[in-house]
Amino acid sequence: MSTFTFATVPQIIAGPGCIAKLSELTKTRLGPRVLVISDDGVVKAGLVQPALATLANGGAETSTFTGVVADPPETIIHAAVAQAIAFGATGVLGIGGGSSLDVAKLVALLCKSGEALGDIYGVGKVSGQRLPLVLVPTTAGTGSEVTPISIVTTGAYEKKGVVSPVLLPDAALLDAELTIGLPPVVTAATGIDAMVHAIEAFTSASANNNPVSRALAKEALRLLGANIEIAVVNGTNLAARQAMLIGAMLAGQAFANSPVAAVHALAYPVGGRYHVAHGLSNSLVLPHVLRFNATACGDAYAELAPCLFPHLEPPIKPSGFPVSSKDWHCCLCA
Repeated sequence: MSTFTFATVPQIIAGPGCIAKLSELTKTRLGPRVLVISDDGVVKAGLVQPALATLANGGAETSTFTGVVADPPETIIHAAVAQAIAFGATGVLGIGGGSSLDVAKLVALLCKSGEALGDIYGVGKVSGQRLPLVLVPTTAGTGSEVTPISIVTTGAYEKKGVVSPVLLPDAALLDAELTIGLPPVVTAATGIDAMVHAIEAFTSASANNNPVSRALAKEALRLLGANIEIAVVNGTNLAARQAMLIGAMLAGQAFANSPVAAVHALAYPVGGRYHVAHGLSNSLVLPHVLRFNATACGDAYAELAPCLFPHLEPPIKPSGFPVSSKDWHCCLCA
């Protein structure tokens, strides 16, 4: 077996209502002055107020930055950093979708390290440390709460990423109650994003593709495939919503260590140019990449397919071994 590395968040708290655990994290991690980063839609949906109340119960003063937008530009990062410094933040809480979580990661870093954002784009360019950081997703898709990556819009149609283990938060909270009001179209798009994370992590050509990531990817697909339709059709189903959150988190852990590939490489410019939701751009590109890759990793796709479609479990040869993808039509590549 080849050598590999696997890194993830040191603490994950999951379950409906677990936002109440923030009061404990205030004392053990975030400190007495917490900058809360979110977007206006999440605030209007009433999802930030419970977090603020819980932080107050833990004895923290808070300042709220709600200027995050989809595909956040550098100006948003700089504005949030300025607010954090002026407030004297001892910790950062990100609550919302992937954009809010990505902004929170960079704010926590730049406030402490003093590095210039333009100097840290790329892989392993971060040299400083960050403020304490806790992330709370309100969508089940990006997995940003467990990834060492932040994506920033740097031009009209260009995005760049900061990739460093320093961006991994101290804790991630997965509370399905915060996703109940998510519209069906957003539930579907973010769920597809998570599925793509799992598919690409499992089949990644990276030298760090490893058994831990592959195991997480398969379980992520199992949870997401079994619950996405329920969550879309009946958004108040708390069990399905919690399963989606956990599935997205597992997929995030998988691709954080066994990176995504062509689907994301093609989807990013589509989103940047046409401002298409990331999950939607992934879904548009996915079938074409699957067909292109099928000759190289068809067996891997065949292994994944039953995680999404249990009734399509591949037939078993008399010897006891599953047939190869050459003998079994893989529905993922249809």
